Amino acid sequence: MAAGRWNLEGCTALVTGGSRGIGYGIVEELASLGASVYTCSRNQKELNECLTQWSSKGFKVEASVCDLSSRSERQEFIKTVANHFDGKLNILVNNAGIVIYKEAKDYTMEDYSLIMSINFEAAYHLSVLAHPFLKASQRGNVVFISSISGASALPYEAVYGATKGAMDQLTRCLAFEWAKDNIRVNGVAPGVIASSMVEMTIVNIVFTVSVEHFK
Repeated sequence: MAAGRWNLEGCTALVTGGSRGIGYGIVEELASLGASVYTCSRNQKELNECLTQWSSKGFKVEASVCDLSSRSERQEFIKTVANHFDGKLNILVNNAGIVIYKEAKDYTMEDYSLIMSINFEAAYHLSVLAHPFLKASQRGNVVFISSISGASALPYEAVYGATKGAMDQLTRCLAFEWAKDNIRVNGVAPGVIASSMVEMTIVNIVFTVSVEHFK
């Protein structure tokens, strides 16, 4: 833990999608401040690599595989986290998300369902499932990682932007409803962040524009 900084010693935190990108950075920051962190990913190999790195730094991080698009897996995952933290959770960071880069007219229902289930439904469901454990900690915090896409119109991100707009409204509603339970609810809406998801999006944009240009 960095000397001279405020710390999170004794706090527990759950960060979804912590094996890469923004989520990885959040896990590292919370752990460096002394928090015990639990995270998840759909990729066991990635998680194992991350856990090895975090262990070498002396961070208190545990993780397990969870497909957040699955309601049943979300339920089992929260049970695992609650048991790991003895029924008390101080921080929940709803970070996991995906983007499928297409024009609005080209999205399939499968695309729509997948983006909605991971970006919005999972964040809402996990927050509700975690509520009793956040309340039990007597100082709970929920953070939604949204996007500027939730408030600005960007090309080829109609469904992604819709999920982030819904997330922003959910943040406001839960902040109002859960204040009585000593649970703070906030949202962060970053712009473009250098991450593997953004890199892949850029590749897709270049490819799509090139194809359209030569049609």
